[in-house]
Amino acid sequence: MGEVIAFANQKGGVGKTTTAVNLGAYLARRDQRVLLVDVDPQANATSGLGCAPVRGSLYDAFSGAATLTDLIVATGEPNLDLVPSAPDLAGAEIELVGAHAREYVLRALLHPVRDRYDFVLLDCPPSLGLITLNALAAADEVIIPVQCEYLALEGLSHLAGTLERVRQLFNPALRLEGLVLTMFDPRTTLAQQVVAEVRRHFPQTFTTVVPRSVRLSESPSHGLSIAAYAPASRGAQAYAALADEMLARRVRS
Repeated sequence: MGEVIAFANQKGGVGKTTTAVNLGAYLARRDQRVLLVDVDPQANATSGLGCAPVRGSLYDAFSGAATLTDLIVATGEPNLDLVPSAPDLAGAEIELVGAHAREYVLRALLHPVRDRYDFVLLDCPPSLGLITLNALAAADEVIIPVQCEYLALEGLSHLAGTLERVRQLFNPALRLEGLVLTMFDPRTTLAQQVVAEVRRHFPQTFTTVVPRSVRLSESPSHGLSIAAYAPASRGAQAYAALADEMLARRVRS
């Protein structure tokens, strides 16, 4: 069955969706079958790939109106499929409160499709509510994008504590795959210090560092991954390297 990886950070604006979309695109270009599930009501992964809900959004699966299989759409990237999101997914946060086994709804939804893919990537909302908890309970691993700024460090200990509680209560097998350092500006001493501090506390941090990049910022407005929009850019090279590093970890293990 495919590996389920959640991209999570309760802080917004850290490059979480950018990482989920572009790492997914490069894994797909490495002949991996990838399903990206947009678990965020803001639906940025959906719009960033130039897609829109055709037969419904992830909310319809949460509400029981559709199966996940019904919702899967092809993207412009070969080997990369998407389960789109929409703003109505925010309603699932409220509706899940009274649901039976409410933390495991997404896990059950994913079960029938996992064997079709090598990787199932879950782009979580920037919060630690019930929707994110569903993603963490469904995941085998979690990747945490971290912006190379001081304030990004403050939430990491809180997030690490949350992951530990999720392991204890809902998903003992959940592993921290690693942290991805994003929006790195080599011209600033602060960015260098943040990189060093994160690596000191989290040895699982990926070697690849994603730089600040205008092209990375532009690509979602064109509905394209960075691999399709600006393959020669620094951002594209970073995500290509990140995909290679991730696959190399699996060969070593």
